[in-house]
Amino acid sequence: MLNHAFLSASASHRWLNCPPSAKLCASVKDEGSPYAQQGTDAHALCEYKVLHALGQPAQDPTPDLTWFDQEMDSCTDQYCSYVMEQLEKARTYCPDPRVLVEQRLDFSKWVPDGFGTGDCLIVADHTLHIIDFKYGVGILVDAEQNPQMMCYALGALDTYDGIYDIDSVKMTIFQPRRENISTWTISKDGLLSWAEETLKPTAQLAYDGKGDFKAGDHCQFCKVKAACRKRAEYNLELARYDFEMPAALDDTEIAAILSKVDELVAWGNDIKEYALRQAQSGIHYEGWKVVEGRSNRKYTDDAAVAATVTSAGYDPYEKKLMGITAMTSLLGKKKFEQLLGSLVYKPPGKPTLVPETDKRPAMNTAQDDFKED
Repeated sequence: MLNHAFLSASASHRWLNCPPSAKLCASVKDEGSPYAQQGTDAHALCEYKVLHALGQPAQDPTPDLTWFDQEMDSCTDQYCSYVMEQLEKARTYCPDPRVLVEQRLDFSKWVPDGFGTGDCLIVADHTLHIIDFKYGVGILVDAEQNPQMMCYALGALDTYDGIYDIDSVKMTIFQPRRENISTWTISKDGLLSWAEETLKPTAQLAYDGKGDFKAGDHCQFCKVKAACRKRAEYNLELARYDFEMPAALDDTEIAAILSKVDELVAWGNDIKEYALRQAQSGIHYEGWKVVEGRSNRKYTDDAAVAATVTSAGYDPYEKKLMGITAMTSLLGKKKFEQLLGSLVYKPPGKPTLVPETDKRPAMNTAQDDFKED
């Protein structure tokens, strides 16, 4: 019998867009990764530091952390400072706000067996603040209309709305390794409307294994994304183009390709990784074989190499200026600004073509430069 407790808040972006994927993913075993363990270690350190700052008993997990380093220490310090700053703000409009760390949140009123763990809640009159720590660096996470955060907010409202007079919910993603603090606020009524009109009916479809499969950016963390037929159909739509030289394609065709090309590349890479794992387990694909890839030479013993080269009268080490993050950790944020604030700048980013829904302002193009005032 299938365990139906699979509609997690962290996967809600996927199952809200593709309800039947929930049951498929529930049948696939989770595979741990170094990145996941790194995130777990960082969260454990965050929990300790916030509890310690609040004067609550907590055991320092640092000696038992596999991935602890200076960067993790600095990032978790920043998170703790942010939480305490938000607590002080809450105290300006509520005399007795509560801070809850690693709080289990039940939102099963809207999602069957739905629950999750909130990194930090600041519960106060008027505003409920949900703060979620993200240690990952690969993907920039946005708080706006973030379904994971909204599910957590619903669980918190269901428990604390009767204790505090809450009328709005603030949700913050704190992602220090991307220098990203993203905050979005929604009224309590707006959140509850979304829960009843969108979350609840879609969650029921997912729970029952019903609804339509749909491909899109939500496929990224799907466990069955490589072998998913709907995703293949979505990407193979590009096969109707003959891929002649770009001059043979009109602007409409190019726009259609642009809207799917990133997903097409990701899908192709997922297929290759999936096929490699299958081939290594014994599956044969006609016309393909597994070989040893190219590799680079490495030292067998770094310390021995350094000692040998030094004794021969040479300096075996390269000298390199620390990056901004490492330098900030070395000096401290305040000292860094005092000493180096005037010596730091942010150059313009490389031009990138993105959908019009992207929040960044458009750059001037050559056509704009020739427009008359």
